[in-house]
Formats: sequence, C-alpha cells, structure tokens
Amino acid sequence: MSQLDSKPPAGNEFSRRVWTSIFRNPLSPETDRDRKLLVLDSLILHLHPSTVPEKTLRFTLTWGLGGLAAVLTIVLLVTGVLLMFTYTPAPEQAYNDMLTLQTQVWFGQLVRNLHHWSGNAMLVVVFLHMLRVFFTGGFRQPRQFNWILGLTLLFLTVAANFTGYLLPWDQLAYWAITVGTGLVEYIPGVGRWIQTVILGGPEVGAATLLNFYSLHIALIPLGLMAIMSFHFWRVRKDGGVVTPRGPDEPVETKLKRVVTIPNLVLRELTVGLVFIAALLLFSMLVDAPLEALANPDRSPNPAKAPWYFMGIQELLLHFHPFIAALVIPGLAIGALFILPYLDPDLDSAGVWFRSVKGRRMGWVAVALALLITPLLIVADEVLLDFAGWLPSLPTVISNGLVSLALLGLLLIGFYDQMKRRFAATNCETVQATFIFLLVAFFVLTVIGIWFRGPGMTLMWPWDVAAALVEP
Repeated sequence: MSQLDSKPPAGNEFSRRVWTSIFRNPLSPETDRDRKLLVLDSLILHLHPSTVPEKTLRFTLTWGLGGLAAVLTIVLLVTGVLLMFTYTPAPEQAYNDMLTLQTQVWFGQLVRNLHHWSGNAMLVVVFLHMLRVFFTGGFRQPRQFNWILGLTLLFLTVAANFTGYLLPWDQLAYWAITVGTGLVEYIPGVGRWIQTVILGGPEVGAATLLNFYSLHIALIPLGLMAIMSFHFWRVRKDGGVVTPRGPDEPVETKLKRVVTIPNLVLRELTVGLVFIAALLLFSMLVDAPLEALANPDRSPNPAKAPWYFMGIQELLLHFHPFIAALVIPGLAIGALFILPYLDPDLDSAGVWFRSVKGRRMGWVAVALALLITPLLIVADEVLLDFAGWLPSLPTVISNGLVSLALLGLLLIGFYDQMKRRFAATNCETVQATFIFLLVAFFVLTVIGIWFRGPGMTLMWPWDVAAALVEP
C-alpha cells in the first residue's frame, strides 16, 4: 500500500503531503490486512505484534496492570515537568514553593495531587502486576529474565517514591526520610558510609534534598524508561503474555488470533482513559499531604518511615536491626530473583493459582498468616524476651539469629505440612508459602501504620488517633 492510499483531509497539495508523511496507511482500515499494516508502520509495532491470541484479551487475565503502569509513568513525567517550573531544591525555598504552588499557581494543587497520588498508585499497580505474573505462572521459561526486569522496575518505582517523598520539605517528609535512610546504617562495614553518601552528610539536610531531587528527576526516570521499554519489548519477543486456561483445561497448540487493532489497542485505550478519569477525580477531591515546615529539632512521636517501608520498620521492633533491615529483606529479594529458575514441575502456566488444589492451599495460607502474625507480634510484646533470657549472648544473636532461626523452623514446618496434607507439588507448596509470607508482611505493614502510637507502642487505631491529637 503506498502513501497515497492514506485519506488526507480535503485541501491543497501541500496539506496532503504533510498528512501522508505522517500517516502512511488509512486511519480507518476496513480489512484485517490494512489493520496489520497499520501496526507494522506505527509505534505500536514496538509494543505488540500485528495479531494476538484472542484468549489473551480477557481482562481478568492481566487486569490491564502493565498498561496502567505505562499510563502512570506518562502522567508522572508530565506532572513532574510542570512541578519543576515552580520548585527549588533548597531547604529555605522548597516548602515555600509548595505553598506558592497550592495558593498562587493555577491548578497547582491539582497538578501536585496528580503527581503524588500517581506515584503511590504506580507503586501499587506495579506490585499487583508482579503478583499477577506470579499467580498465573508468567515467570517461567522463556520469560525468566523478563521477571527479573519487572522486579527491577518495582524497586526503581520504590526508589522514585522514596526520593520524591522528601521534596516538599515538611515534617512528614523530613522525618520519614530520616527513619528510612537510617535502615541503611545497619549494613555491616559500609552502612554508615553508604548512608553518608545518600544524605550528603551526617544527617538530612540541604545536600540530601539536592541528591534526592537529582535522583528523582533524572537518574531514576531514565532507568525506568530504559528498562520499561526493554521489558515491553521482551514481553513481545517471549511470545506475549501467558494464555489463560482453566485448571483442567489442556494446553492449546493452535490458538485463534485476532488483529491488534482494534481488538487490543481499543481495550488498552479504554482502560487507560477510565483510569485517568478516576485518578483525576480522586486528585480533585483529596489533597496530597503537607504538614508544617521541616524542623530538625522537633521529632514527631512516633517518627515513621513511608508507608511502603512500614513493614520493615515493624520488623525492627521484633528483631535486631541487622536482621530486620538487611538479612530478612535480602533473603526475600534474593528468593524473588531466583524464583523463575526453580519449580521445575510447573506445568500450569496460564492457570490462576496453579490448580484447584493450589487455590485451596492459598486460602489456607491467608487464614494462617492472618492468625499467626498478630499472635506472634503480641507474644513478642508481652511474653518473648530472648535478649533477657540469653544475656550472655550479643543481641544480634539472642534477638536476631535465634529469632530468625525459629521463624525459619516455622516456615519449614508450614511448607512440610502443606505439602503433606494436600499431597501438593513443589510448585503449589512454594506458592502457598509465598502467600503466607506476603500476607504476613501485609499484616506487619497495617500494624505499623495504624496500630503504633507514641513511642511505637502497640495500640488500637482509635487510641492512636486520640494520642496524636493530644497537645
């Protein structure tokens, strides 16, 4: 099909040339052949093949999460650039710029709200996308490396949120970053040095704000865009997303395929527009938080890390800092990275939760995690005292390695009992253990956010609220 086959608007020869230089094929193709050519001659080629299996169009397979992450990235880039016009990364000016943005700049508050809530939403969306890939077996051969790329994007998203958290320079941001960067100090040998490099000095200050601003607007976005592009390309080269099927449904060797335009692109456009509308409405109704100007001499009680680090901060109350801030997160991250190269018995790609048995095991894991995790937290608050029971040992052993070993025995017992009682495969049991740990961490995060009052005392949420409003 030549360029002249496009349908330019009525006008002179010059306008026709401009139109055909941009649109090489009809924008309203009438045949599947024209639709395939429209994909091949456009940017969509880099994201999708000309045809896709019809079954993969089911919304309940992907929930549009990968596309929503891309949409949120664009929203963050656009709103971030707009915010740069009114922001100065200096302690004496940053907070005043926030006030100016909210009161004197047209739609300034809305732009900040969009940027803030989009950042939080992207963290949730990328995490849910990872869970979707895990629970549908989309990380197995030949998609192992793309799972690694996805995890890298998740950690970059966390880094983007963390570096942006400080920029308003209010009390909430200042002390959340102080607590968050304090976790780095527990890395043996180099922890204090790394913390000093991140902060640009011994504590959060002007150099920290400039460092975080540079990372937030330059290095992290570049990394996100580069790896995200590679990630999308690998999805296509690895055969696209997994094909959904029921637990007892055999693998189809010959799938019915449909053209990408309009079948896939129209769905993506619809989901994206609906999500943007919902995000815009939420940003109009709920303002991004902004507390009083940061005061290094007045620490809030309690001083909490950002919400996505509250699970780790809760662990610090129960384990030695080295174990809570480094060993446990390190083991969890390492397990996620090697996960696609394990489970050789996985033959259920595309089946949600592996099998009917896997789903039952998942519900059991959820129930046990919801029961055991709060009981262990309360027991540690009122009964357990390994440091006092083993005074001759260093606390890293008595309140660290001993506690970690007992937790490991609990997980081994859980894995063994689930495998035996359900006569499950290794894959199904690994999934149940993953769910157990995931829900346990969720419980830790909820308790850290809503059940910790002044002095990080364990309290009911209404008591926490009452304590925080007291003068």
